[in-house]
Amino acid sequence: MTTDHRPDHPSDDRREGPLAGVVALVAGATRGAGRAIAVQLGAAGATVYATGRTTRDKVSEVGRATETIEQTAELVTAAGGEGVAVPADHLDPDQVRALVDRIDREHGRLDVLVNSLWGGDRLLEFNTRMWDTDLDVGLRMLDLGIRSHAITSSIALPLMLRRPGGLLVEMTDGTAEYNGPRFRENFYYDLAKTSPIRMAFALAADLKGTGTTAVALTPGFLRSEEMLDHFGVTEETWRDGIAQEPTFAIAESPVLVGRAVAALAADPARERWSGQSLSSGQLAREYGFTDADGSRPDAWGYLLAMRDGTPPPAEDYR
Repeated sequence: MTTDHRPDHPSDDRREGPLAGVVALVAGATRGAGRAIAVQLGAAGATVYATGRTTRDKVSEVGRATETIEQTAELVTAAGGEGVAVPADHLDPDQVRALVDRIDREHGRLDVLVNSLWGGDRLLEFNTRMWDTDLDVGLRMLDLGIRSHAITSSIALPLMLRRPGGLLVEMTDGTAEYNGPRFRENFYYDLAKTSPIRMAFALAADLKGTGTTAVALTPGFLRSEEMLDHFGVTEETWRDGIAQEPTFAIAESPVLVGRAVAALAADPARERWSGQSLSSGQLAREYGFTDADGSRPDAWGYLLAMRDGTPPPAEDYR
């Protein structure tokens, strides 16, 4: 691993917020949901290790050079936390071990682990049958969406388990209710995005009695940097994308899912959620937070309501 970027910031005991003193690792914090989660944890006062493969010196296979883990760490610090950028490929167990060892040396604890690892959208081809998909491409998607999560949890959980009250979040796309009866239009994508839901369920069983909570969490129709680029819009003009895709009317900014993780981390009774599949919209209702614009979009509620083929008014789900 290369040298990290760690901005100067007041120590934990001088920081304020419901998560002051909390140490978090957001694996896959370069952009999108991962970045927003890191920033919102920082806004609540946490120290956040932000990992990923794109730095100011090196660009990952995703090819988006303008989004880096150093930027994420700076945003965390600006929000009120302490951001620590550490380059890491989470498919390499040695790099993950070095990362966890460093967190242990520097803090002796890990309170929150967010597996927001993916980066496989560029490989995704919808309406392509399993046997017509290049095998190497398909297996790479499984590595990025499943194997990386398993490696990270396996290595990081022993540190988290030293103290009761830890939180492990498996990020995915879709809820158990939505994904369960539906094929997600690509064999490998279906596996990559359904498996984290089962991972959280299985980990909750393994973690029973430890005081550590494991959940799966999905954003809704996420207005990530990549999605905004896809529609040719910005966060300020995002509604122009509705003309291309009507369901974009229920889209949410990454802030919503970031606030969802921060709310879970600050909830002393969060263990009641262990093993469950949750969504940002669901937790916004439960905890009372909103998106950056003050709305409370519920994308998965909206999509489930479309089961009869008749789109409901989008405004009813904002």
